Order: sequence, then C-alpha cells, then structure tokens
Amino acid sequence: MNIPSKYDAHSVEGKWYEHWMKNNYFHSVPDEREPYAIVIPPPNVTGVLHMGHMLNNTIQDVLIRRARLKGMNACWVPGTDHASIATEAKVVARLKEQGINKNDISREEFLKHAWEWTHEYGGVILEQLKKLGCSCDWDRTKFTMDDDMSASVIKVFVDLYKKGLIYRGYRMVNWDPEAKTTLSDEEVIYEERQGYLYYLAYQIEGSDESVTIATTRPETILGDTAICINPNDDRYRHLKGKKAIVPISNRVIPIIEDDYVDVEFGTGCLKVTPAHDENDKNLGDKHQLEVIDIFNADATLNSYGLHYEGKDRFVVRKEIVKELEEKGHLVKTENHLNKVGTSERTKAVIEPRLSDQWFLKMEALAKPALEAVLGDEKEINLFPKKFENTYRHWMENIRDWNISRQLWWGQQIPAYYYGEGKEDFVVAENKEDALKLARVKAGNASLEIDDLRQDEDALDTWFSSWLWPMSVFGGVLDPENEEYKYYYPTSDLVTGPDILFFWVARMIIAGYEFDGEKPFTNVYLTGLVRDKQRRKMSKSLGNSPDALKLIEDFGADGVRVGLLLSSAAGNDLLFDEALCQQGKNFANKIWNAFRLVKGWEVSDRIQQPEAAKVAIEWYEAKFNQSLAEIEDHFDKYRISDALMATYKLVWDDFCSWLLEMVKPAYQSPIDSVTYAGVIAFFENNLRILHPFMPFLTEEIWQHIEARDVDSALIVSTWPELYPVNTEIINDFVFAAEVVSGIRTIRKEKNIPFKDGLDLAVLNNEKKDRQFDAVIVKLGNVDNLSYVDDKVEGALSFRVKSNEYFIPVSGAINIDEEIEKLETELKYTEGFLKSVRGKLSNDKFVNGAPEKVVAMERKKEADAVAKIETIKESIASLK
Repeated sequence: MNIPSKYDAHSVEGKWYEHWMKNNYFHSVPDEREPYAIVIPPPNVTGVLHMGHMLNNTIQDVLIRRARLKGMNACWVPGTDHASIATEAKVVARLKEQGINKNDISREEFLKHAWEWTHEYGGVILEQLKKLGCSCDWDRTKFTMDDDMSASVIKVFVDLYKKGLIYRGYRMVNWDPEAKTTLSDEEVIYEERQGYLYYLAYQIEGSDESVTIATTRPETILGDTAICINPNDDRYRHLKGKKAIVPISNRVIPIIEDDYVDVEFGTGCLKVTPAHDENDKNLGDKHQLEVIDIFNADATLNSYGLHYEGKDRFVVRKEIVKELEEKGHLVKTENHLNKVGTSERTKAVIEPRLSDQWFLKMEALAKPALEAVLGDEKEINLFPKKFENTYRHWMENIRDWNISRQLWWGQQIPAYYYGEGKEDFVVAENKEDALKLARVKAGNASLEIDDLRQDEDALDTWFSSWLWPMSVFGGVLDPENEEYKYYYPTSDLVTGPDILFFWVARMIIAGYEFDGEKPFTNVYLTGLVRDKQRRKMSKSLGNSPDALKLIEDFGADGVRVGLLLSSAAGNDLLFDEALCQQGKNFANKIWNAFRLVKGWEVSDRIQQPEAAKVAIEWYEAKFNQSLAEIEDHFDKYRISDALMATYKLVWDDFCSWLLEMVKPAYQSPIDSVTYAGVIAFFENNLRILHPFMPFLTEEIWQHIEARDVDSALIVSTWPELYPVNTEIINDFVFAAEVVSGIRTIRKEKNIPFKDGLDLAVLNNEKKDRQFDAVIVKLGNVDNLSYVDDKVEGALSFRVKSNEYFIPVSGAINIDEEIEKLETELKYTEGFLKSVRGKLSNDKFVNGAPEKVVAMERKKEADAVAKIETIKESIASLK
C-alpha cells in the first residue's frame, strides 16, 4: 500500500461514510441482542448546524458507536421538529417578500406554503450531521408533523381532555407581539434591563388634591380602571369611596381598598390595570372592575389609546411621558432596574394579555416525574448531579401548561365548535367522531359536518416533542408493537440544560402518564458553547464559527476531538479553533505512527530483542489500566475525561514510548513476534479511538491488515478488560525517569545521541533489572553496570534514592562544568533560603490555604534534594 505522507481527511470521510451507509451499519432492527437506543433532540426543521449541535451530536455519536462496538443493538433515531413559531415566522416573511399577507389567504393555502418551505429547507441540518460522522439510523428519520406523529399528538390531547386534565380558560397569558401568539411560562426569559420609574399625579375628582402613583409603564394608564390603597394606611384613609381622574384620558375611576397594597412600597398607592397585569387582574376580579385592553395583537395601541392609536407601545411610552410632563402630571422620574420578560424564540418583550386558551393541569402529572429523578427508588439519572436542584425547583413549582398557540403551522387543536356558547364544543380525534359527540351534547340530531368549525389554534410545539421517545417507535398509536416494546425505554438522552424543563421533564411526565415507564435511564446535560470571552455564541454577535468550514479546515475527526477535549458535562465549553487544530494534530500523530509501523520490514528469522519483549508486556498492562479508566469515565458520563485518557494512552504511551522501544535499527527488520504485538495493540487503540475519531480509525483499520471487504471497524468489537499488572507499570515509570535523566544530561552537555555513553547504577532502590534493555536502547548506553559506591569524575542524577553516574571525561570541559554547577548551587541555595523564610513565618503557615503551604514544603524538599545532587556532581568532578 502506498501510504500518503499526510492524512487527507477530505478524501477519507466521504468514502467511509458512503461505505457505512451502503452496508447498512447504522440500521437497527429488533433482535436477541441488548438494545441501546438514543433519540436525537430534534433540531428545528429549518435550522442549520451550529456549535451547540456539533457538541451535542458528537457526544451522541460517541455513545452510539461505543455501544455498537460493545455488541449492543445500537439504534440512534434522527429527526426534526416543526418549530411552530420559528418556521411560521420564516414563511410569513417569505410571503411578505412575495407581496402576500398571511391574513389574506386561507389556512390551507398558508400550510401549502409552509410545507413547500419545509421540503425546501427541512433536513438540511440532518445532511450536515452526516459530514460530522453521525451514525444515525437514517431509515428511521422522523418529523414531528409526519402523519403518524401528528396522530399521536391528537390522540394524547383527546386522552388528557377525557381525563379532565385539559381545560379551556380565560386567563392572563404571556403574549408574544412579534409572533402574535401566546407562550407558556417556561418560554419567557426574564432579563434585567435599565428603565425608569415614573411618578404620576392622579387628580381626585371634585377637589384640587391629587395622589402620586409610581409606574414603569406609563402607556398603560390608558387602561387603568381603579386606584387601590391599603385600608390601614392613614395617609389615604380620607380617600375612601372617592374617585380619581386618569391623566390624558380623563376617565373617572374608583378608589378601592385592599390589603394587597404594600404600605411600605413606593407611594403606597397602586394603579390597577386588569387587562395588562396578572396581579391587577386578580384585584379586578375581586372588586368587579372594568377590563380595558389597550393593545392590538402586535402591541400597537387600539382605539382605547386615543390619539396614540396605531403606534407601537415603546414609541407611545416616550411620547406619553412628554405629554404627561407638559400637562403637569409627571411628578418625577427615577432610574429603575426592571425585570423584563422576553420571548425565548423571538426575543420580543412579552405583554401580559387576557385570552381564552387551552391549558394542561400539571401538578398531579409532575409527581411521578419528580419521584423518578429525585426519589429513593431513583429510575432516571441526571449527569451532572448539580442539575437535580434545578429540576426539583421547577417541578415543585410547576404551573399549568398553556398548550395553545395562535399559529397555523402545527397540529390543529382537535376541538370542534357547534354553537356560539363558551361550552358549545366537543373534543375528538376527527371530525366524524366530533359530529357524533356534538349531536349528543347539543341534543340536536340534525347537526351536519359543515356545522362544525375546528378551533383555529395549533398546539405548542413541545406538546409534540414531549412524546418523541414514544412516538418515534409508534408507541402512542400502537403500544404493543414489536419495535416499541424492544427499544422503549431508550437508554441515554444527550441535550442542553436550557431545555431541561421544556423537553426533558415533559418527556419524563409523558412517559409515566402514557406508559407507566421512564422514557430513558440517563440524561447527559452538555454545557453551552461559548467563545474565549465567555460570550454565548450567536449570529448577532458574529462569534459563532461556520461549523462546516471547521470540518473543511480541520477534518471531522479534528473538530470532534477539539470540541470534546474541553467539554465536561454541564460545564460551558470555551471554544477556540486551536482546539480543533489540536484534534487535527492528534490525527496526524496517529497517521504518522501508522506510516512508521507499515514501513517496517518484518522478519520471522530474528529473535525478539529483550527491550521489545518487556515493552510489549508493559504496553499490554498499560492498555488494560487505561481501558479500565476509560470505562469508568464512560460509566460516569465523563466523556471528555474518557477522550483525554485515550488521547494520553495513544499519544504518550503508544506513539512516544512503545514505538520507540520496539523500533528496529535503521534499515533493519523487526522481528515478527514484536510486529504482531504492535499491530494487535494498534488495532485495540483504533477500537477505543473509533467513537471519537471514526473516519481516521476506519481508514487505518482497513489498511493496517488485510481484511475482507465487509470487515469494518465500526462493527468490530470493543476490547476486553483483563487484570492489570501494576508492578510492570510502576517499574516502567521508574525506567522512564532514568531515560529522561540521561536525555537531560545529553541535552545540557551537548552530547550527541549518536555517541554512546557508559551508565553506572548505585541501586539503592533494589530495582528489578527487567527494563535495563529499554534504558540501554532509549538512552544509547554502550555499557550499563551496577556499582556499590559512587563513581568519581562522573556526572550524576537521581531517581528516588538510586544514583546514576555517567563518566564524561573528554566529552566536556571539567572546569567549565564545575563553574556552571557552582552557579546553579548558589542559585538553588538562595531559593531554598527564601522558601524556608516563608515556612518559618507562623502567620503564613497558619493563614495560607493548606494546598499553598504543602506546595511550599514540596519546593523545600525538592531544593534540598537538588542541592545534594549538585554537590555530589561537583565533588565527583574535582
């Protein structure tokens, strides 16, 4: 085989991905093996690959490839989410470009455009995941708007409604004026923003007196329907039963009393706007106040806004403050830090709005899901555990879920109206069933299909994705089907902590409600990918690199390694392209090791050298030790640590030590026994590397030995774990320090490696001599001898209490060497004095952290040992 001098990721990646696909290696069907299933967190159907996806899906692919190698029936289900708000916004924008207003076309016409958009852009991200090497079972690709997926959603809605858990209610909801839809509480992100507190004077009807009220939203005075005071507040007792005049609108409103008002807060006087604040709505209900909604759906003012009608709320805020000031109603303005609710999707500032919506009762549903994660009989594990507190807080404070959205893209709510009354509706899976129910409920057998009109709203996107682990296997529509019974519950879930409640908790709730079973066993929560300045990556900041360009520049394997090397579970990843370069360098290191090994001539006529024999024994022990460590990391979902342990094993132990120990002399062959051992180790390295670096490892696997065409690494076997010979590992560590000592002296004294040295050992440690051959080879030692006393006229170094002497007469200038050593001695003695000065200071020893003091004591011990060695070297040279 003609092996290229450099690893070419571009020529390799497409070739092997096509080979894996052609041979159906990603596809899974139920069989007698243990199943291992992962469902992908479905990205938005119109999305493109970003760094968060890269990290999340790399981790999933690592887990799925390892499970496949471990002999499990690995099934990774891919798919996309219809993303109601995001997708509808994009379709509306495209229609606008074409001169079409959504309000001027029918729902059917709009959905036709939405499906065209989806078919054009949907699935782009899944194709991009293939570039990353993701080994998903593409035959199982699902979309949350597929017919069977939608049918599952409708079936669940009807089921929950029949159980009395879904209800329709007129409530204060979170309104997104940009998407023109309501949102659940969990979709509102609260941000601290600098704003103002405006103090406004309301005149008391029939007098010159006024009361001052503070508000952050002066535009909402146009919807005020009362002023509220505390009945126990002496300052305002005289106002009981009186009325006030709203500035600008000049409407007369009552002054009411309620102990809800905090006497100590602000002026102790509260404006009540029931249409625009949840607490005000509660007060309004209690005191039967009028409700005046001043906003249109897009948060412009309606006719109640008087001369501000049609203007945006924030424009009105500026203008109304100016008018209030001109008319003498503005008493003062103060800076004020506001907590502002924004839409998780559109980033628009949320408006509280009264609206008829559909809600799901959550309190009872949440209890089994809370117990599953935090109970004594824990069934679901979160990694890292720190997120258990977040989960507990959310689940113990859960509120009813607003599941309706004023959108057309999504599953339409299966409620059918047959009359004008609030209760004149039925809920059914289809119109035919709805007609039967409506005839009974209305007591009208003459009702026809055309008399029914379906609720215009669609369901919240999360109401489909909370069924994902069940619905992708057909478990909602047919819970007895073979695939569902085999793959469910799934094994692991990998996602971001930002959707721990949105998605993870709700899937757990759905699993227990509809199947009485957990949806998965382990949840691995990745961190967020941030830039070097700790900023979250986003298009608006321009700090998010092009994911495909990274793959182009560094290769998929390089990018995967770069991402994983610093992405411990739950901790944010500070991304730097240098990490990908590190991954690329690692790939090149492995490739060069492959080239080196394949370049050796092999002979079965020469005996195995002693150095090679002990090297093979050592690496076998070292590999088993590392494998045990790697397995432990995987068991604890420390994926980054598992990669780092693999990285060190391959780079340091295999490439830097083993290959040097067994490498034959220049233009000499290697013995066949050693070569066979090296190849076996290389193959085991490839097996444990494969989940992290699938393309490179498959390329080397296919060429390191002759294989049949169907013998792919992706479906080979994970190495078995054997007992670890720790003694030989410890002995090697000692021998490696000896080699390092020899190399240090060579470097410091400019002694070329081609020049052999003599080495005398004062073996105070009573060390076994099994690594002597390795020391001789790697140190280029001509003669290694053991002595009973120090060797005069030689340079020396120590490893623990062993002393090593290298006679260098003629190789160096003795006088110059003594002068150098004496300078070093003087410096080290000065250093020791300063360290001891610190340690003799009781204030430092008693006040500094234990680790800092321990470090200073280690510095002292190291300096003492170094001084002793330098003095011995000087004495031996004199």
